[in-house]
Amino acid sequence: MDFNKQQIKDFWNRAVPITFASDYYDVQGFLSGDTSLQEAELALLNDIEGKKVLHLQCHFGQDTISLARLGANAVGVDISEKAIEKARDLAVQANQSNVTFVCSDINDLPLNLDEKFDIVFTSYGVLLYLSDLDKWGSVISHFLKPGGKFVIVEFHPVVGMFDVNFQRLEFEYFQSDPIAASHSETYADSVATIAGSMVYWNHGLAEVMTSLLKNGIQIQQFQEYDYSHCNCFRKTVKVGENKYRIEHLGNKIPLMYSIVGIKSKQ
Repeated sequence: MDFNKQQIKDFWNRAVPITFASDYYDVQGFLSGDTSLQEAELALLNDIEGKKVLHLQCHFGQDTISLARLGANAVGVDISEKAIEKARDLAVQANQSNVTFVCSDINDLPLNLDEKFDIVFTSYGVLLYLSDLDKWGSVISHFLKPGGKFVIVEFHPVVGMFDVNFQRLEFEYFQSDPIAASHSETYADSVATIAGSMVYWNHGLAEVMTSLLKNGIQIQQFQEYDYSHCNCFRKTVKVGENKYRIEHLGNKIPLMYSIVGIKSKQ
């Protein structure tokens, strides 16, 4: 494992106890039956009952378990051992038997999982931890059955250009080099501190789409959203049910996008 992967793994191992205990994830509400899936991904996933679904970068598994609650046979994957431990415990507490979890870096997943899936799904703050989207696209293609569907709902790369308070443009849209950051907080809890540093990559939309197309995944739908389902940024205002904008920017910038792709049957 290279240094950047180890940084990411170590950071999330330290972050998991904080995110798991946070109001942001509301584990007790989730165990009472609340879904963690949002309107955008539910509409794109559509009917998943009886489908085999691979959930990449699942954190401690709320979305994976939510997929299982909808009738999917779900497999969640995350690089963090602590996250996978929590995910397995949470599945037991939620009484979900049609869900399993695998601890693996995405690039190594073909070595650690031997299955094909009807759907591969990933969402919200996942691509910034990946340096090589061509490899990412090849892994998605590897696990999809011919005709299988890929769904991503992700924060828009325009967001990644701003400083944390959305006051100025700090980074390039076409950011080829990793962005180094010293982190003391997580999106889920701005009070608790986490020691250590991180690296990120801001991937433009063309890079994301090209990585899928090069690996035999034909893009069927692309959407941009002027709100975020996740209230994980600073300076936000609520504009609807689970919909947030940056207060002083209103609807002037996109905050999320989604892609649906189908793997070629050839």
